[in-house]
Amino acid sequence: MIEITDLRKEFVLSKQQRKELNTTDKIAVAVDNVSLKCTPGRVFSLLGPNGAGKTTTLRMMSTIFKPTSGSINITGIDAIANPAEARRKIGFLTGSTGLYARLTPNEVIKYFADLYGISKSDFEERKERLYTLLDMHHFQGKRIGKLSTGMKQKVSICRTMIHDPEVVIFDEPTSGLDVITAENIIQLIRDCKDQGKTVIFSSHIMSEVDLLCDDLAIIHNGKMLFDGTMDSFKSNMQAENLTAEFIRIIKESN
Repeated sequence: MIEITDLRKEFVLSKQQRKELNTTDKIAVAVDNVSLKCTPGRVFSLLGPNGAGKTTTLRMMSTIFKPTSGSINITGIDAIANPAEARRKIGFLTGSTGLYARLTPNEVIKYFADLYGISKSDFEERKERLYTLLDMHHFQGKRIGKLSTGMKQKVSICRTMIHDPEVVIFDEPTSGLDVITAENIIQLIRDCKDQGKTVIFSSHIMSEVDLLCDDLAIIHNGKMLFDGTMDSFKSNMQAENLTAEFIRIIKESN
């Protein structure tokens, strides 16, 4: 489970940034007292337009950013006081792979397995399962710098999942990918749900949100506009489809 309460993130603006933003404010508030709860065995979608505070919220959940104030609880762990302990419970996948070009997928996956202290037998079993799901066997020994975007994303997924995390955060995981690779990621999200993991899924592709999510929240200008189940969202829609309703909610908040 993930539970965040009154989460706030402020960034200090440089003189150049204030000039670019045409503001005299020295502080920018990216996330403004956001609270939400994500439960095991359900897919939670966090939605918002670019610059809404969505990715900042996900990065605070994954301990990459430290919040200015508020609390983050990851499977019973205070993630602000004990980020290293919380991080062992989390798998965080973004569209930016950040992989070492000179290494092979095998080398990268083994390196991260060793970081997490995974036993040889667990490593081999998980690696085989992920390689089969993602169809990675045919390029496992090639240098990452020679791989396609979709192949690199598969390596990133495997790196994210090799320690079998209880909480998995997917931030725009299918952005820019081909249909087959995107479907592999969607299947992985389904598998995580079936295994009782806590899954957070962020996407601009509303068909994927409709397909996968059980609960959702909408964030804009750092503030929460909606937090509830997908069923309640659909039953109260004023627009004809999810995309139109999302746009309506965002526009009405401005």
